[in-house]
Formats: sequence, structure tokens, C-alpha cells
Amino acid sequence: MFRRLVLILVLLLTAAPSAPSLAAPGPFVVVLGVGQDAGYPQAGTPPGPEWEPERRRMAASLGLVDSRSGKRWLFDATPDFREQLHQFDRVAEAPGVPGLAGIFLTHAHMGHYAGLIHLGREAIGARGVPVWAMPRMAGFLRENGPWEQLVRLENIVVRELHDGQRVALAPDLGVTPIEVPHRDEYSETVGFFIEGPDRSVLFLPDIDKWERWDEVAGAPGQIESWIRRVDVAYIDGSFFQDGEIPGRAMSEIPHPFVAESLERFAALPVSERSKVRFLHLNRTNPALDRNSEEAELVRRAGCHLAVEGERQEL
Repeated sequence: MFRRLVLILVLLLTAAPSAPSLAAPGPFVVVLGVGQDAGYPQAGTPPGPEWEPERRRMAASLGLVDSRSGKRWLFDATPDFREQLHQFDRVAEAPGVPGLAGIFLTHAHMGHYAGLIHLGREAIGARGVPVWAMPRMAGFLRENGPWEQLVRLENIVVRELHDGQRVALAPDLGVTPIEVPHRDEYSETVGFFIEGPDRSVLFLPDIDKWERWDEVAGAPGQIESWIRRVDVAYIDGSFFQDGEIPGRAMSEIPHPFVAESLERFAALPVSERSKVRFLHLNRTNPALDRNSEEAELVRRAGCHLAVEGERQEL
């Protein structure tokens, strides 16, 4: 009798459908990096406490996982691609190498696409990884080495995005690019509206001043409108305040200062301010130290600093 029960149990287990390889019950995003393009500490930083492993910050990136389909996507391919893919594997491993159903690129500054080199013949030798990019960015990849080799050898397949046009990843999961003003030497710049079955996220790591966005759009309150629309807003926090980089005119790199954002968002209800999570923090930004006075100011204002590894269910 006991042997028969064991046999029945074995048959039931082997007949059961295999569980998906990604652990969560539904779609979610995970933060894979919160630093500016070059991460923290940057190359050339002298030996010191900055190099302690617990203080390191990788370049800003998000991962998107749909455990129902076993697929996952990356937002920006940073210079920290190798480590971030490893961290992504630890969160939600997918079959194959690199195990990516695609990569969405915001623009052509080094911290946002340079990691594509790891898909080439010198490294992974990937086959047909979809890379979504705006038209100028797509042209930049197709026409300039070493990126054109990735296209020619079909390590990647470039797919064009268009401002405001949704890319459906599943019936209830989509990504929409939002074009924003930035230093567009080689490509357009976009943020991404990531919309799941229940919740949504804004990923906007790079932009010029909020006022510039209002001016280009021809209407005030662009960032406030998006904060109201989403459940979580990961936004540009490159610099905390003016004068942060000695000897350099910060007007040349006109990101919205965190201090300016806090002042501007003060008019929002607490429920809206709590959605804000700053990332893309430059090595000079004192808020990188979560025990700093500046980090405390962010918290007192009802906002947050993004943390590597944090997850948001969609």
C-alpha cells in the first residue's frame, strides 16, 4: 500500500506543469543601478573608503520581469552590464544567455548604451537580442562602429521606438517612450512609462531642467503630471545643488538639481511626493551617502532615494 501511494505521488509530481523560472507571481521592476553614467566611485578616484564594496553604486538601470511568460527586459545597457546582468540573474534567472527578451535604450550617452559591447563576438556572442531605440539612436547604432558590427552580425536586432507609441510586451504589460529635452549630440533622449496590470512606473534618469521640459512641451507641470499618473517615479537626481563641481559651469550640464526638485514638488500632496525616487546620482552628490544631511533632506521632503535591489510590483 505504501509503495502504491509513493508511486501515485511521483506520477502526480511528474505530471504537474513545471513552474516558471522567474519567482514572482506577476510583472515587476527591479533597480539594478542608481549612479550616474560612470557609477561610483568613478575611474581615477584615489584609493580610499569610496572603494569599499558596500559603498559602490552602479550606473542607473532598471530590470523588468514578467514571471508569467519567463521573460525579462533591461532598461539601458550601462558600463556595469556584466555585474548588473549577474544581479538580474540572482533576482530572476531566465533561460539562455543573456536571458533578455530585449533592451530599451534612453539615449546615446555612455552610461546608457555602452554595455551593448558585452553582446558582441568578443564576449557573449548573443543572437538576435531586440534593442529598442528612438530613430536617431537606432541610426547611430546601425551606422557607427563598433555598434554596427553588433547589428551586422545579428548579435542585436534594432527596433525603432516613436514618442508616445506603446510597445506591447504582453496584453497587460507595455512600455511607452516619452521624449524629453537633454544634450542630444548623437540621439534623442527618452524616459519610459512602464505599465503593468495593476501599477505603473516612470523611468527618467536623464533630462534637462524641468522648466525646459515645460517649455518644449508648451505646457507647465510636465513632471508633476507624470508623477500623478504613475505609482512610482524614478527620476534624475544627478546633482544635489549648484556649485557641486568646483571649477566647472554647471549650466553646461543642466540637470534638475535635487534641491530644485524638492522645492518644486513641495506643492504636491504627500501621497504624490512619496512616489519620487531619485537615481542617476553623480559621484559628487552628497546624497549618495544615505546618512548625509542631504539624504535626510530628501526624506524630510517626503521623497526617496532609489536603492539597488528594490522591487516594484506592477
